[in-house]
Amino acid sequence: MKISAEEIKKIALLSRLEIKEDQIDSTGKQLNDILSYMDLISQVDITDVQPTAHAVSMRNVMRDDVPRPSLPNDKALQNAPEPENGYFKVPKVIQD
Repeated sequence: MKISAEEIKKIALLSRLEIKEDQIDSTGKQLNDILSYMDLISQVDITDVQPTAHAVSMRNVMRDDVPRPSLPNDKALQNAPEPENGYFKVPKVIQD
């Protein structure tokens, strides 16, 4: 299978890539290599293979959400640059 220079230019345009005239031959060879490999992969028998979303099994690594006592207010504010009346003092948010 051979990709023409016009097809390469169209692919470059659609994918918003800049391919210079002197790069068309090498890009065509690379695209042909990729398509040949895809043809090879499509010949693999996958009739007994179950579809998967991930190549490896995924599990939730988050801990269970269990209620527990929160940090005391004075401890939470101990490193705040400007605590005020038991709260974090932050710059005013201005909306345009």
